[in-house]
Amino acid sequence: MRKTMDNRQGTMDNSELPKGWEIKKLGDVCEVQRGLTYSGKDAVDFSNNIVLRATNINLKNCSLDFSELKYLRNDFSIQEKYKLKKGSLLICFSSGSKSHLGKVALVDKDYEYSFGGFIGQINPDNKILSKYLFFSLISENYKTYISELTDGININNLKIKDLQQYQIPLPPLPEQKCIVSILDRAFEAIDKAKANAEQNLKNAKELFESYLQGVFENKGDDWEEKTLKEVGIVQTGTTPPTKDKSNYGNYIPFAKPAHFKPNGSIETGESMLSEQGLKKGRLFEKNSILMVCIGATIGKTGFSSKPISSNQQINSLTPNNNYYARFFYYAFISSSFQKQVLTQGKSAQATLPIINKTKWENLKVIFPKSISEQQQIVQKLDSLSTETKKLESIYQQKIDDLEELKKSILQKAFNGKL
Repeated sequence: MRKTMDNRQGTMDNSELPKGWEIKKLGDVCEVQRGLTYSGKDAVDFSNNIVLRATNINLKNCSLDFSELKYLRNDFSIQEKYKLKKGSLLICFSSGSKSHLGKVALVDKDYEYSFGGFIGQINPDNKILSKYLFFSLISENYKTYISELTDGININNLKIKDLQQYQIPLPPLPEQKCIVSILDRAFEAIDKAKANAEQNLKNAKELFESYLQGVFENKGDDWEEKTLKEVGIVQTGTTPPTKDKSNYGNYIPFAKPAHFKPNGSIETGESMLSEQGLKKGRLFEKNSILMVCIGATIGKTGFSSKPISSNQQINSLTPNNNYYARFFYYAFISSSFQKQVLTQGKSAQATLPIINKTKWENLKVIFPKSISEQQQIVQKLDSLSTETKKLESIYQQKIDDLEELKKSILQKAFNGKL
């Protein structure tokens, strides 16, 4: 399908489409209805009046999600036009996240639910099958169209008049049925293959986790337990004044929670302190273990083989020379240590979980007395981690390839080349 004007105008050239196909604006073959409005005083904990919101449209699966429902008082009057209709599509018109705008879900049966003002309902007429319309509205062409519409200032709202301009390649009804049937079968097979790959990915991750936990659960008689302050130097990061730009440069990495990677590395990128900034910050010597100790990502752990600094959300342990430092990275990500972190992080006074330096330095860690045994354990864990990451990469690539296959099939479907 060749576009002759930009997606904002929604104009396409049907010269390359099969005979009998047309290009129709969505507004020509569908009625679009915005949802009802209500206020906070209309909401109750439970009632027979259920109203769906944008959160009830699953972005990833393009399906209805009833895990979180909103209830309005039973005497709140709702017109019939605001009720869900089988064969219609729910669409998100307003969202705090641009990626959610325009997301859709097919209403597969009649529900006694209504839909709220931030979403709407698309009702196809007898010229277009609802499932055919659904496939059109999860295609890359549609996503590109919506994305370009929302590139302006008002990025959190999608206007009905703009949605109505979206153009759909429309074959005769018998051919629509054929296309829907092919897509249903193809997507069912792809989803099954994707589910298998996702399970294999999960299994690969669990393999390493199982071995790691086994190391610390089946510790030998020669293991001992100490507090962190008995093992090495304990510190909390600090942030040099940001108003003084001379504190930041390219002298030493400056870590923040977002820089911690799943494999334990810490990648700060351009987040660096200057030599002057380090004097106002805090230095963690090489072979330090860093952990996020405040906020939603508390317990996130990284290991740095080079000197590094960090902000105040991060605590560190630099083990003494009579210990093998990297062993303590694995000790920190073990379930037993993470449980300590979560328990100590809870506080009735704090809105976010937090572990201050005093709590942090008194956390207990277990380890073999022999440094050679510490090294052997790390060697095994490093090797298994490397192999696990290879497997994860393979399965993740399969998942990505299957998603691309879906996009390719949809593209062919609406080009008339399926």
